[in-house]
Amino acid sequence: MVKEKVRLTDHELSVRDLRLSLKKYKRILVIGGGKASGKMAEAIEEILNNRIEAGIINVPHGTAKNFDTCIIQINEAAHPIPDQRGLSGVEKMRELLKRLDEKTLVILLLSGGGSALLPYPQEGITLEEQQKVTSLLLRCGARINEINTVRKHISQTKGGRLAALAYPATILCLIISDVVGDQVSSIASGPTAPNHSTFLDAVKILKYYDVWKKAPASVVRYLNNGVAGKNPECPKPGDVCFSKTHNIVLGSNRIALESAEQMAKKLGYNTLILSSYIEGEARHVGTVFSALARELIAANQPVIKPGVLLAGGETTVNVTGSGKGGRNQEMVLSAVTRLSGLKEVVFAAIDTDGVDGSTDAAGAVVDGFTYKRALPHGMDPITYLKNNNSHPFFKEINDLIYTGPTDTNVNDVIILVTLDER
Repeated sequence: MVKEKVRLTDHELSVRDLRLSLKKYKRILVIGGGKASGKMAEAIEEILNNRIEAGIINVPHGTAKNFDTCIIQINEAAHPIPDQRGLSGVEKMRELLKRLDEKTLVILLLSGGGSALLPYPQEGITLEEQQKVTSLLLRCGARINEINTVRKHISQTKGGRLAALAYPATILCLIISDVVGDQVSSIASGPTAPNHSTFLDAVKILKYYDVWKKAPASVVRYLNNGVAGKNPECPKPGDVCFSKTHNIVLGSNRIALESAEQMAKKLGYNTLILSSYIEGEARHVGTVFSALARELIAANQPVIKPGVLLAGGETTVNVTGSGKGGRNQEMVLSAVTRLSGLKEVVFAAIDTDGVDGSTDAAGAVVDGFTYKRALPHGMDPITYLKNNNSHPFFKEINDLIYTGPTDTNVNDVIILVTLDER
């Protein structure tokens, strides 16, 4: 995507409709973080080569070996709970951004996972305390944009603060979106985007999900002081720091769905993309797709068999059990009993980064025979679902989907396939 959409002609760098004359800049710096940032860094270094003065990006732990860069430093860090390695990488980025002038171009590479991989807590809040808040929100079923609203207000880099730090340099932020609707202010918690939310919004989210009383005292104190006007808000729309910032989304869930649709058509299927905005409790989405499967079989609607229904987005799981799994595995687990006995249906859900939840699987696949195959193992899918224990269920019957880390992240892809009865 980077090589297709970022072009260097003589001394002009072009990205879609944007044109930047590199003659204006004496320095080019590259920073960033996320699951796709390693491959993005490879591409940018290949395009600009030794025009880049220095750079550093944070990538998920264990993936640095996948990337080949000479100038841009690759720093491994933890995801989804931030760690000290991520903090050290951000400290180096902040050092690069100090005392910049108008003759500096900063290229920021952002993708899904950037929120966790670019940690830098506000003064008075430790990394461990930031970790605890993130962990609590991830487990309670909060949506990613809600989690990021809280992250923005306890961070020194998110919510537009990185743009403020780099001003008056020019910032070119290249983005692979993992956020439903591709809202730039939510992707990696919007380090170079105006922030529309407030301290009060962050407090309301923590209280709504019953996290407020469990949050560290330092976080509660900082947010309360923010509500009282004692701590500065994130930069808002119209702030001068955004006057030289260009945020451009290169890849998204919609693009992934369109690619999947093209492949399905080549294989002879009738296709329909339902939505790239799927959200909500994973098990409830699984229930809806089970109903769609029966509608397809009974009425050839909303697409004629053999058909493929595609959807994407990011669901959530309200963890009440002690099991192991991920949102995509939980989604398809909820469909096992409802699809039982159907002969013409296959249903799968996959996280495009290759890592679903806390597991090593990208997702799982079910059909009308999954329930029957689970019975000899003494496994009741409803019991496993109640315990949020989808991963052991599918592992036992070999229905997990493994890709390994894909070095990208554009949300989840949901696929429902129906065949002709013949």
